[in-house]
Amino acid sequence: MTSAWPNLPDRPDQPDKEAPVNATVALTPEVGPSWLRPLVDNIDRVPDAVRRRLPADVLAMVTAASSTASLRRDERDAAVLVLFSGPESADGRVPTDADLLLTVRASTLRHHAGQAAFPGGASDPGDDGPVATALREAHEETGLDVSRLHPLVTMERTFIAPSRFHVVPVLAYSADPGPVNVINEAETAIVARVPVRAFINPANRLMVYRRTLSRRWAGPAFLLNQMLVWGFTGQVISAVLDVAGWSEPWDTSDLRELDDAMALVGEQGGLR
Repeated sequence: MTSAWPNLPDRPDQPDKEAPVNATVALTPEVGPSWLRPLVDNIDRVPDAVRRRLPADVLAMVTAASSTASLRRDERDAAVLVLFSGPESADGRVPTDADLLLTVRASTLRHHAGQAAFPGGASDPGDDGPVATALREAHEETGLDVSRLHPLVTMERTFIAPSRFHVVPVLAYSADPGPVNVINEAETAIVARVPVRAFINPANRLMVYRRTLSRRWAGPAFLLNQMLVWGFTGQVISAVLDVAGWSEPWDTSDLRELDDAMALVGEQGGLR
């Protein structure tokens, strides 16, 4: 399904265009609006911001798993698109109608089933780097017209232990990305342009944990009216808020078990 988030202005439909696939795409950090400038200029601080929110034992586990995968040469490359949309703002603050593109993966998928995620996926042999991968995957998953956006910068790649992917987040901007929809219901359950204000709102923030084998994983999450954003995606968004200077004080002691938090999805009564 396509998300209908409240209080988002309608975007005019545009005729379909042929999206560039696998092509070389230049990064254009200078194109971003003033409200994204603090993030673009300090993008190298995102990894440290992620680490600050994670327990030491979790970091150690991820580092060890990444090293093992590299030694065995069984890791895979992937990329995701972190697409912010919204107008320029005169005062440099985040516009009230700025949004972030997310998906919810189908519940039948082998890896990360039912999870909220940035659009993206595994690199194809013909992809000319992570930017091309992120754009191709976003187009395939959401119908996004990638000619309407500007890739700004890439973030440091991160190892995702369950799927054994090394993932590169690609930060991008579009004043108006046009319509997006679920393209393949076997892969994607929801496509949503989520208001940035929903992530900033302290009332929507919490920490979630789950046990994996003998360890307890914990990290930042966002409880919204259609999804629980946690895991890698939640970590990146939380770090982005910190680095961009958008984060507001929130209750980091609100720690909930993952299944209990997932059970609350849909009970929010709309965005807060």
